[in-house]
Amino acid sequence: MSGERAGPGALPPPVMIGALPVHPVRLGDLLRWLEERILRHERVTVFYANVHAANLARRDEEFRAAYASADAVFCDGQGLRLGAALLGRPLPERFTPPDWIDSLLSLAPVRREGIFLLGGRRDVVDRALGALRLRHPGLRAAGYHGYFLGADPDGQSVIDAVRGFAPGLLLVGMGMPLQERWVAGHRDELAADVVMTVGALIDHLSGTASRGPRWLTDNGLEWLCRLWFEPRRLWRRYLLGNPAFLLAIAREVVAARVRGSRWTPGQACPTSPVRLAWRPRSSRASAAAPPSRGRRSIRAVRARIRKSSASEAAAA
Repeated sequence: MSGERAGPGALPPPVMIGALPVHPVRLGDLLRWLEERILRHERVTVFYANVHAANLARRDEEFRAAYASADAVFCDGQGLRLGAALLGRPLPERFTPPDWIDSLLSLAPVRREGIFLLGGRRDVVDRALGALRLRHPGLRAAGYHGYFLGADPDGQSVIDAVRGFAPGLLLVGMGMPLQERWVAGHRDELAADVVMTVGALIDHLSGTASRGPRWLTDNGLEWLCRLWFEPRRLWRRYLLGNPAFLLAIAREVVAARVRGSRWTPGQACPTSPVRLAWRPRSSRASAAAPPSRGRRSIRAVRARIRKSSASEAAAA
């Protein structure tokens, strides 16, 4: 990844979850890191990771390359945390943008430099901006709809709009994997300190999408709420994708057991390898196990019979 920055507020090294590098970072640490980047006007890219991203990364080389180029990747799903735990690479926290957007916009550098929303229909973006201005009076904010690729395949109109506004924070909500590919392909042209993908955040801010009750979303079941609201669009992602992810993780764990060694999936990112209490068959003790009580009794009876037979033969 491109964003291993030393010094105060540096993020911990990423770990590999499948083909995705993910930083084991807490929300408070990420907020401080983002604030520092905007204060210093450092250009960084931030992606989120979940089970859907991990599944896409296994089969989409361009998508993997986009994540490899990011400066920070945070955990946005409990399913990914479960997979990380099974691999022995725990992720300390899961947090999703709708839960912490207000904390992010409360940072002084963000308020001063401004925020730019990219994604959703034109009316959805306008409603999202209106909601943010009500919640954060005085916030410098602008936006652009996410359906520009048909008329403007190069995205030059968006690039010009972002350049004219020059925000400290650009939030891109065009859906995965389009948003990651587009950001990675145009990052050098985007005049924003921090560019972060946010999925359906703009729809949630505008009130056009629902998340479900907090007692579900806070306990790892937000995917179930989304499936309930959009079954036709999301059933494959969750009903097929979640088991596929867990199966891929199980295969990695089994492969590590078979090899019987500390396992690292590659050299791209530091890892916390799985420690497994398994030894190969060849290393087990080769000595025969001590005979059981039953076997000892049979041997004693046989010995007595042989001794009796020998005595009778000598007497004869």
